[in-house]
Formats: sequence, C-alpha cells, structure tokens
Amino acid sequence: MSSATLPASTNFVGRVVIVTGGTKGIGRAIAEGFLGAGAVVVVCARTEPDSLPHANGNKAIFMQCDVRTAAACIDLLDRVGEEHGRVDVLVNNAGGSPHVDAATVSPRFSDAIINLNLMAPIYLSQAAYRWMAKLPEGGNIINIASVSGRRPSPGTAAYGAAKAGLLSLTASLAQEWAPKVRVNAIIVGLIETEKAEETYGSLEAQEAIAASVPMKRMGRGEDIARAALYLANPTATFVTGAQLEVHGGGETPLFLDLIKRYAKPDQS
Repeated sequence: MSSATLPASTNFVGRVVIVTGGTKGIGRAIAEGFLGAGAVVVVCARTEPDSLPHANGNKAIFMQCDVRTAAACIDLLDRVGEEHGRVDVLVNNAGGSPHVDAATVSPRFSDAIINLNLMAPIYLSQAAYRWMAKLPEGGNIINIASVSGRRPSPGTAAYGAAKAGLLSLTASLAQEWAPKVRVNAIIVGLIETEKAEETYGSLEAQEAIAASVPMKRMGRGEDIARAALYLANPTATFVTGAQLEVHGGGETPLFLDLIKRYAKPDQS
C-alpha cells in the first residue's frame, strides 16, 4: 500500500505495531499499510517468508512465533517490548481453516483451529496489555474477524465458532481495558487472495461471486489495511468495542437469487 492511498492524518512514526500472520495475504497488506505510515512493524509467523512486507523504504521485522501457545505469545510481546521500548498496536490477524466435514473431523483438528483463531488472540492480547497500559496514550488491539462469525459457516464450523467468540472477546476486553487500551474488530467479507481458485473455485465462479457483492467486487487486502489504520489512529480515540464491517455491502441473501432464477417469464 503506497502512502498516497493513506489519509493525510495517518502518521505512525515512532509507533510499534505487531501484525500476526503478517507475511502474506491480508496480514501483509496491513503490515505494509502501517509501514507506509511510518511505523516500526513486526510480523510473525511459524516460518520466515522469502520476502518481508515493505513500503516507503521501510521493511518489516520478522520474529518467529507459533501463536497457538501462550508461552510463545508472551515471549513475542516481551521481545518486541524490550527491543523497542513499547508496543502501540497489536493486530490479531493470524487465522484460517481448510474446508472439513464437521461430522468426521478429528478433535485434534478442531482444537488447533480454535487455538489459532480464538485462543491466540486471547494470549496475545493479555501479553500486549501489560505493555500498552504503561503508555501515556495507551494502546490499540485490532482483531481480524470474519463474516463467518456472524452467519452459518458450513465446512468451517469450528472456524466460524472461533470468529464468533472473537467478536465477543472484543466487546468484553474493550469494556475491561478502557480507557487505556482500545479493542476493536474488523469483520472481513469475501477477499481476493493468493489462493483465490482454491478458496472460491474457477475464474467464472470468482466473477459470479464478485458480481453478487453490492460493490461489484471482492475485497482486497488494502481495504482491510485502511480499516486497521483508521481504528488505530487517534482520530478514532472514542471508538472501542466496535465491529467494523468491511465486506462491500455483504452477501446477497440466497432466496433473492432463487426468486430471480425461477421467476416466471414476463407475460405482458
């Protein structure tokens, strides 16, 4: 994301931002958005990528971390805090799930999905709070949620349940930790990804899906990055506990499509 796409008031020079899962996809776009705004950005994942997020001559710092374990999350936040003296923003972005059959999936798999999508944000947020509460201006936690947490999520039932829990967590922490730490969620809709065909099917299917969205396209990583920059900005100083929907107007109800598909020909 180039600086030209950022609001004029967006300035994070001197701020330290952590983006989990920030090496690819939405997380990479968020990391590049904050880098473009001048922040020091730390990204984490289980393995280091071939290239790191970069923008405006600034490059992200990589730290290895398996966010599914509490000890690793505490270690990550303490490493960042001790090396940079502060932690201003935490973006809990790491998450996801492959498509599985809820009737036959193993308990071990479900545990892993819940740990990644819900327990990790809990561990990381707890660890971040200790650093953010020390700052005179406080800190910001942004949870990357999903429309799957708002509607049925067949094929990714555990993921949807975890994302619903993440929205509840957001509201609860916002009340517990105000006014020192603001906690908000971004509800992400259908997004173009590097693995679009794996996620959405053929090119024809992707085009049909995009056409069904009121804004006539799927979302992009930079759309989520702009939302994160807004929520972390001092201009949003009274915004906490919010669930910001970034989904292009949402998914059209299936029954409307069926009505059109089976409508009788015009007899007039």
